[in-house]
Amino acid sequence: MNKLNVTPPVTGLNELQRIRAIVGASSGNLVEWFDFYVYSFFSIYFAHTFFPHSDSTTQLLQTAGVFAAGFLMRPIGGWLFGFIGDRFGRKKSMLISVYMMCFGSLVIACLPGYDRIGLVAPILLLLVRMLQGLSVGGEYGASATYMSEIATEGKKGFYSSFQYVTLIGGQLMAVLTVVILQHIISDENLHRWGWRIPFLIGAGLSIIALWLRKSLHETSDEQKRIDKHAGSLSYLLRFHWRTFIKVIGITAGGSLSFYTFTTYMQKYLINTIGLDAKTSSMLMTGALLAFMVLQPLAGALSDKIGRKASVIIFAVCLLLFTVPIMSYLPVSHNLGVVFLLIFLALVICSFYTAISGLLKAELFPPQLRALGVGLPYAIGNAIFGGSAEFVALSLKQSGHESSFFWYVAAMGVVVLLISLTLPNKEKVERL
Repeated sequence: MNKLNVTPPVTGLNELQRIRAIVGASSGNLVEWFDFYVYSFFSIYFAHTFFPHSDSTTQLLQTAGVFAAGFLMRPIGGWLFGFIGDRFGRKKSMLISVYMMCFGSLVIACLPGYDRIGLVAPILLLLVRMLQGLSVGGEYGASATYMSEIATEGKKGFYSSFQYVTLIGGQLMAVLTVVILQHIISDENLHRWGWRIPFLIGAGLSIIALWLRKSLHETSDEQKRIDKHAGSLSYLLRFHWRTFIKVIGITAGGSLSFYTFTTYMQKYLINTIGLDAKTSSMLMTGALLAFMVLQPLAGALSDKIGRKASVIIFAVCLLLFTVPIMSYLPVSHNLGVVFLLIFLALVICSFYTAISGLLKAELFPPQLRALGVGLPYAIGNAIFGGSAEFVALSLKQSGHESSFFWYVAAMGVVVLLISLTLPNKEKVERL
């Protein structure tokens, strides 16, 4: 049976220092996800720049394909940075990932379009997105592990929830950037050159994140890092393969629902419901802000009811409410109702997102934790989260959009079955 690995928090730090450490680790996470989501939210403005002229849905489908390709690099990033995190330290792993994301954003901001360099443009865009996918794939495992280890017992759910506070914060910053630029730059100029601005902003923010992360306390123990099994993929797959598969399954449902109700939702509001881009952006800004505030509340709740109970609630609600919510949105003509339905979907997601990293980190011993969290998460995220928009747009194009909602709901069954097998908190295991 799997057992939870409760690691004592780093000693010698007071509560204020722990909070600063959480902020430092979170800052890089925020920048990483701001850069990554800017691509998704601004794709409606730059899709024509990198791909041959055609109808808007086809261009969005092509940009979604590149978005999905970035996700396919995540397993490699999860393995590479998981190994670095377990063998050389969480701090070093997190610093390298931010450097890579910064470089990728800077390249996209300066990349010529299809009209100037032809097919080289989408190829270079694909390569840069793959680099960013590698970076983000490594970020999750390292930051999730770090936050689970820096927090004090009894507050781990609360503190670890800030991983998604900053993740959503990065997403929210991307949406706010859309809203602000839509109001200060004409639609024509946004399509011509304005979409490059947020990528430059992301590269600049990375400098701040790097400065904050350089002052972080290392949470991994040196003796654990020099253990012959530290960061070993073969050892992980040989002795922890059941847990490995469980993390993939939970991530599959969690990531699919998260990207459905956040990144794809904006396109759903425009392409299916018929809202204009500005109204859609405003609705998503408000919804994401509320979603971000929900994270510490859901994290604190998990400290009371347990991580297992939280993920069970998520799975049941995903199964029961996905289809009704997504089906009713197109027939609702009241923006207030539309907002409440989006908010309800995000409340359901909160039971997963707030404890996502911590739940997985507690399933692996310290020597394998960054790898054990990062790699299976990256695999599940790449296959199900990264393909969410592509699958949804493909089904829409073929006239079967509603099938996508049933697909999301069905993943609730998978998560529920896995969550029922999760261990109780009081059981501890060593490597």
